[in-house]
Amino acid sequence: MSLIEKNSLKEIQFYITTRYSCGYINGQDAQSIVATPYKNINSINFNNLMSKGFRRSGQYVYKPNCKNCNACIPIRILALNFNASRSQKRLKKYLDKLSVKLLPLTFDKEHYNLYVNYQNKRHQNNGEAENSIDDYNEFLIKSNVDSKLVEFRLNNQLKMVTIIDIMNDGISAVYTFYDCNDQKISLGTMSIIWLLEFCKKENLSFLYLGYWIHESQKMKYKTNFKPYELMIEGVWQEATS
Repeated sequence: MSLIEKNSLKEIQFYITTRYSCGYINGQDAQSIVATPYKNINSINFNNLMSKGFRRSGQYVYKPNCKNCNACIPIRILALNFNASRSQKRLKKYLDKLSVKLLPLTFDKEHYNLYVNYQNKRHQNNGEAENSIDDYNEFLIKSNVDSKLVEFRLNNQLKMVTIIDIMNDGISAVYTFYDCNDQKISLGTMSIIWLLEFCKKENLSFLYLGYWIHESQKMKYKTNFKPYELMIEGVWQEATS
């Protein structure tokens, strides 16, 4: 760690959240460690925190800090060495049909409507509809770092939106939402393929995909992109299988 990086973390303090219900393992409580104040998080200390397994959600940067569980493992794809599988190569051909734009991270009503439809079809909780503009802005649009929005369209129809953070050594894929009515293709996988190609174009080494949990089927897709590294006991290690 450089002297600049060390000094940047002096501006940051950390606190442990109260326990909350884990969103990935049923019946499990979770806690996080959060970097604060968020206004002091800049490009230097954000890159430093991400390299240590942290993650951004809105204006907050956090990582799991559960006393009795270490299931959440940071994962990043080695973008410059990415080898597409046969199925991923087929998706890449379909990706060429899409119009893709890298845009500023700002509120757009069309994007918001797609997000609402995605949430209510894929992640609806307790029968309650997700339609709060304030929640959407807090979760995805507010950011203190270099964040962008990637827009995917087919024949001018909005198909998918991906929120990303651009870092010194790579890109962090923050969140993706897409048209759930299109069941023929894996749009989420297509987004990752595009981001990996973007990393190669910009000579960025890593695509950070947040956390991987072995027991979670929802996260299984993350290990389909090879080669990748997992952070084990604080050290990034390339997976051998």
